[in-house]
Amino acid sequence: MAMNSSSPLINKVIAIVLVVIGFLILASGYRYGSPSSLVGGCIVLVIGVVLLIATVIRRNRQDHTS
Repeated sequence: MAMNSSSPLINKVIAIVLVVIGFLILASGYRYGSPSSLVGGCIVLVIGVVLLIATVIRRNRQDHTS
């Protein structure tokens, strides 16, 4: 039970870290004109955003079933 209750917090933190890192990679790629960094930053950023959206959807689904 304790692992399950802290899991959404860990998922949220990981998602936010991925968004920040993805944005930094994206900005660095834009600054230095590196297409591979642009693509890599976009991918990491999108993964972080998808994880955040999934966390919100999961939380809202649990609120409606309780």
